[in-house]
Amino acid sequence: MQFEFSEQQRMIRDMARDFAAREIVPIAAEIDREERFPAEVVRQMAELGFLGMNVAEEYGGAGLDSLCYVLAMEEVSRACASCGVIMSVNNSLVCWPLERYGTEEQKQRFLTPLARGEKLGAYCLSEPGAGTDAAAQATTAKQDGDEWVINGMKNFITNGAHADTLIVFAQTDPAARHKGIRAFIVETATDGFSVIRKEEKMGIRASDTAQLAFDNVRVPADQVLGEEGSGFRVAMSTLDGGRIGIAAQALGISGAAYEAARVYANQREQFGKPIAKFQAIQWKIAEMATRLQAAQLLTYRAAWAKDQGGRYSEESAMAKLFASEASHYITNEAVQIYGGNGYSKEYPVERHFRDAKITEIYEGTSEAQRLVISSLELRK
Repeated sequence: MQFEFSEQQRMIRDMARDFAAREIVPIAAEIDREERFPAEVVRQMAELGFLGMNVAEEYGGAGLDSLCYVLAMEEVSRACASCGVIMSVNNSLVCWPLERYGTEEQKQRFLTPLARGEKLGAYCLSEPGAGTDAAAQATTAKQDGDEWVINGMKNFITNGAHADTLIVFAQTDPAARHKGIRAFIVETATDGFSVIRKEEKMGIRASDTAQLAFDNVRVPADQVLGEEGSGFRVAMSTLDGGRIGIAAQALGISGAAYEAARVYANQREQFGKPIAKFQAIQWKIAEMATRLQAAQLLTYRAAWAKDQGGRYSEESAMAKLFASEASHYITNEAVQIYGGNGYSKEYPVERHFRDAKITEIYEGTSEAQRLVISSLELRK
């Protein structure tokens, strides 16, 4: 098995690391505290090609492989998890389904500006009554001549308050349940669309998470994404890739927390010596390092599997499950190593701890990942 990154992958990782250290780290605590959307960072990520990394060059993307994307996501998220999830959603949840299921006209019109970062996208699946049970869509779309009329509400939408283009899932045939769902490309400038509110969150506070309303939003028929009855399949296949992005986000959070704790353990003295000399701390460091590297290997494997062209649902679910739970563990232990200082906003591990929790929830909870993994294992 080959464990060496290619020259291109190393170059992308190093470029992302340098950018994150120079432009994101100095403002990360501030934008978290102020709950301020990092518009300037998003613009810079667009200039670097980070908002359409896997999209073909002919559609404005960088044409890179999934491991390049994961490595860049890891570095950006290490600096700021909020910036990481903005990048992840645009790449995994918006650009990918447009390139995979879109018509040529849809790719030229919608995908290209998104991949270039000229516009920002959001993925609208979750609703007040449809979280893990994604088939329970209450948002409806009814055909009216050459248009579809969308009515409903979407919940917890990342980038929702700043997006230009939405991938919206709606029920066209309630009796058919998941087979009656379709995907639509909706521009937020369309009449009837509105942002109801932005959520106040425990973590990823610089990333806006919004509740959106669709009140007789009219969408032309040429903005339907995918064939009839394919909406649920579009949603689920998109989430397979999205989970790799969230696993990479979790890696970044974990890496930042682990590195901070390791350095602190060597500097902080108690009873006349650095706390790193105590076995209790040494065991924490050993466990944190092991879980971080195991999470990296699972995530890199999932990225590799995606690029092979076959199904990668199990690999992405395993990566997302393990990386997110490892992040929860690692950030918790980092706070513990810092002691009272870890509970203070003066130190970064407090922010990493808050940011880590959401990785166990969005784009499929840990419980949902276990269902995916077990169902696929039991079919073998």
